[in-house]
Amino acid sequence: MKTEERQKLLIIVVVTVVGLWVADFLVIEPTLKLWSSRATEIASLRTKVKNGKSLIARETGIRNHWNQMRANSLPVKSSEAEQKLVSAFDQWSRDSQVEISDIMPQWKNDSDDYKTLNCRVEVSGSLASLSRFMYDVEQGPMAVKVDSFELSAKDAGGDLLTLGMQVSGLSLINTNSITK
Repeated sequence: MKTEERQKLLIIVVVTVVGLWVADFLVIEPTLKLWSSRATEIASLRTKVKNGKSLIARETGIRNHWNQMRANSLPVKSSEAEQKLVSAFDQWSRDSQVEISDIMPQWKNDSDDYKTLNCRVEVSGSLASLSRFMYDVEQGPMAVKVDSFELSAKDAGGDLLTLGMQVSGLSLINTNSITK
């Protein structure tokens, strides 16, 4: 092979390699990145659509639960709400045969739409009666939940126990903006 032919061949090879490199840099890599980002976005949108369809399918149950929460929330007036919660604790203690030793309510304004009544309650009784008391608090229709609790023995045998609970009650101030 002659030198001129070799030079032409080398120039063709170099131009081809540089052309492929430029094509890879300017066309192929950006296209692959775009394809990958779109595939990720499509997967995300499919998940959102699936979650949306699930919410739509459960709409009736969610609305019923919300209406039940609204109906059973604590009154807006602080004194009425505290009285209602104390009365409920009294009823639950009688039903479960525990003795209430202390109730300490404290209000917390979380938002313009609602506030919570945080209440520290201490009761004593047997393990079965304390279990029943906790069950009644959690499963009752009133909009309260147990945030935390501690259980300690009051006697050496462990027959008499003390239960300290932190309970939150919900008071809805403005429900018009949330309803349909």
